[in-house]
Parts: sequence; C-alpha cells; structure tokens
Amino acid sequence: MRLKVPPRATRPSTDRLREALFSILQVRLEGARVLDLFAGSGALGIEALSRGAQEAVFVEASGAAGRILRENLEKARFAGQGTVHQRDVFAYLGSCSAVFDLILADPPYLSNADHDLAGALMEDASLPSRLSDGGLVVLEVEAEREEPAAPGWTVIDRRKYGSSAILFYAREESR
Repeated sequence: MRLKVPPRATRPSTDRLREALFSILQVRLEGARVLDLFAGSGALGIEALSRGAQEAVFVEASGAAGRILRENLEKARFAGQGTVHQRDVFAYLGSCSAVFDLILADPPYLSNADHDLAGALMEDASLPSRLSDGGLVVLEVEAEREEPAAPGWTVIDRRKYGSSAILFYAREESR
C-alpha cells in the first residue's frame, strides 16, 4: 500500500530497506509492542502492524508529518492499534513509562540535522527502560557512518542497503 509522505523534512526508508528489515524482524513481531521514533510517515510502525505487531506508538515532532501519519494509519486500517504522539522524541522518552519489545528509530541523518540525533538517542538515559528484556533497538543511519557511541548497548548486527545502514542494538545485560 502506498503511504503518503510529508512534503519536506523527512527521508522515508526505501522499500528495499523496509522489506529486508522486516524479513529479519519477522519472528519478533507477532504480538509485539512497537515504538516508532522520528516516525515521519509512520511507514516502519505501520509495516510492523501489518506483520503482526499488537500495537505501535509513533513519536513525531512535526505537525504536518503527524497529520499524514494519522491519515496513513486510517488508510492502512490500523488506527485502533496505533497511537501518535506529536512531540519531541527525547521529551517523550523522558516522560513515558511504557515498555516496548521493539524500538524503531529513523532520525534525520547527521548530514541533514543540526546535531547528532542518532548518537543522542543511543546515549539517552531513558531509552534502556523503554525496552523489554530481550528487546531490540533498530536504528537507521547513513551507510558510511560509524556506529554512534552507545554506552550500555551492544551492536548485534549491521546491515547496509544503498545509502543507509541498519544497526541492531541490544542492552548489554540482556544479550
């Protein structure tokens, strides 16, 4: 299904990348609680729902992207399983008490942002408490980028797809 994409300030994950990612994650999706950070159009979280996730929470600061994300949830018939929070990702993480089995994050690339959002996310003190035991954080970054410093996390896999890379993180104590 073709989803609407916000007109500016987003860089949707390619179809090839999403297909590869969800082929890898398929065994983790049935009944999972998913958090989609820097959600944009919501494509990652909606794909997770379409493959059996129980619910998805989307966090997106942009009002325009949030409106399109809600439209996409309706179009895909997942409005009842998706919750959209229009706010800063870091504010959400700091105030949220929910725990998720899978955290998907596709922040603006360093080359397109004022500061390193991927690095800030992996260093955020609230992130580990948002992830269930045995859960994964999946982070999309530029293909040529080094792995962001991530104290308390271990990269368990890295895959490259065109100009993007996907990093799979587990908490060190849950490996």
